[in-house]
Amino acid sequence: MDADLHERPAGDLIKVWFKFIPHEGWLPHDTEGLWATQLSEDTARVENVAFLQDGIAQGDVVRFQVGDEGVRWATARVEASGHCVIRVLPVPSGPLGASAPAVHAAFEGFGLGSEVFSADLPFVAFDVPADADFSGIKQVLADGKSNGWWHFEVGCGTDRWWNAAPSR
Repeated sequence: MDADLHERPAGDLIKVWFKFIPHEGWLPHDTEGLWATQLSEDTARVENVAFLQDGIAQGDVVRFQVGDEGVRWATARVEASGHCVIRVLPVPSGPLGASAPAVHAAFEGFGLGSEVFSADLPFVAFDVPADADFSGIKQVLADGKSNGWWHFEVGCGTDRWWNAAPSR
């Protein structure tokens, strides 16, 4: 296990691990540990946003199995929270430079939570709540991409996200 990337949020939390096939040409990790609140013997609610694991968002409830050495391995999402995950990587040679704070500033009006991968890799993973302004967020994402500010991907989207049109 090598992708223990997340700062621990406040509270009595456990780490739940996800195993996946790495994206070709991307970070070489094949696991990611997410902080979670244990709900039952084998379920937990995810408490932070995923940098690498697709299809999981903050607030989702996952089922896990305890493996060797007491590691909790996610086996399925059992309840979706309605949150989405948007990942933004600023273009170092672009107008914003390699600045995670500049990325945050572009989205500050939406009240999104986020984490930054590292100082060396200012990759920002945003938690987008179910009641967020999806159209406005999509417009900012599209504008930033067309202006050469960043690249982005949707790590977890809902039907409401996919059906929302940019605001312009």
